[in-house]
Amino acid sequence: MSATLPVTFTAEILKSPAKGGWTYLIWPASAAFFATRARVRIAGTVDTHPLRTAFMPLGTGHHKLPLTAKTLAAIGKSVGDTVTVVVEQRLE
Repeated sequence: MSATLPVTFTAEILKSPAKGGWTYLIWPASAAFFATRARVRIAGTVDTHPLRTAFMPLGTGHHKLPLTAKTLAAIGKSVGDTVTVVVEQRLE
């Protein structure tokens, strides 16, 4: 890992326009922070709600962080809203 955890960032909730598309965030600094363009599993929080997921590579040098409908309901947010993410741990 190239940087120290925990790290906090804010991002807008996005949704792929494709049928059944993902709801996700993009953290532009993710590839540099994790020193990889591969998938990175993490534990942390989104708007203080516990989160265990993975940054998924987009092939552009960035990652997307998917958010489930259950997580969105728990934090009361939807597409277009801004959230605060705290990455507390990188999981193996």
